[in-house]
Amino acid sequence: MRVAFVGKGGSGKTTLSALFARHLARSGAPLVAIDGDINQHLAHALGLDEDAGDTFGAPPLSARTGEIKDHLRGTNPRIVSRAAMVKTTPPGRGSRLLRLLGDDEIHTRHVQRVDGVPLMVTGAFDESDLGVACYHSKLGAVELYLNHLVDGPGEYVVVDMTAGADAFASGLFTRFDMTFLVVEPTRKSVSVYRQYREHAAEFGIPIAVVGNKVTGEEDLLFLKEHVGDDLLAYCVQSSYVRAQEQGREQGELEAHNLHALTQLKDAVDARTKDWATFQRHAVEFHLRNAAAWANDATGHDLAAQVDPGFRHGPEALAAAGSGGGPAESGSGSAESGAPSTVSF
Repeated sequence: MRVAFVGKGGSGKTTLSALFARHLARSGAPLVAIDGDINQHLAHALGLDEDAGDTFGAPPLSARTGEIKDHLRGTNPRIVSRAAMVKTTPPGRGSRLLRLLGDDEIHTRHVQRVDGVPLMVTGAFDESDLGVACYHSKLGAVELYLNHLVDGPGEYVVVDMTAGADAFASGLFTRFDMTFLVVEPTRKSVSVYRQYREHAAEFGIPIAVVGNKVTGEEDLLFLKEHVGDDLLAYCVQSSYVRAQEQGREQGELEAHNLHALTQLKDAVDARTKDWATFQRHAVEFHLRNAAAWANDATGHDLAAQVDPGFRHGPEALAAAGSGGGPAESGSGSAESGAPSTVSF
């Protein structure tokens, strides 16, 4: 299951992403964590020690977007070149599908374990990007990865997303089975929650609120008043987290906060994977992007990249073979080499 942590800047979404990823890893669950925030701090929240000179050794996904495109498009005849493949290009017959932590060049090149958590990073927004690029261009590699991943039962992808409602600036927000919105007991944080709720409701995206930095009954009552039934769990102010942030001996995570992480996992596990909706959203946002900018940018009609005979999910992965190679079959009568335009 794919899980996103979103929220106002400073709400603690990176901290909760790290705590949740560690919680899953220590339970023995297969997972990959991804730092998709413009401020790349997830590795350090997981335990990479800046003061000791520790660095994340695997290359960021955004540094090899071209190679990632080449790998994922495989032998798909609808994608004529790397340049014609954009971040929203959905897989079709001939595309390479991925297993979580499979023996493919994306996982083998880009994953590094930090405190037992397999982590991939998007890459920082550096000086050369200023004035000429937006951070969402770097997130394109993450969107392609999630578009081509077939995650199974008991497997998890945990993504620390960009702050604020900015996460809705691309179709990436539809790539998740559950979105946890981290909300502090403040009016500003609640206003971000309201923006998220409206956007998510428009597309039927499931969200749940995780209250954070709760110091007492007044904070909890404030959250209940403004968030209502969306409040799934809450975390209290954590001396464990503060010790980690200050580089001190951490001890054990508070029992209440540990219970909150268990509540999050239970909520994710209760979700049913909906591959049909996942594919419908992928196609919808690809067609939107094609019409808005991608056709002009690439010089191709990218609606032709949609394969109406492809059905995403475990069956497509099985057809691709145990190595996660090109997907060669799918239900439907369309010929794999005959481009067509569909609309939803």
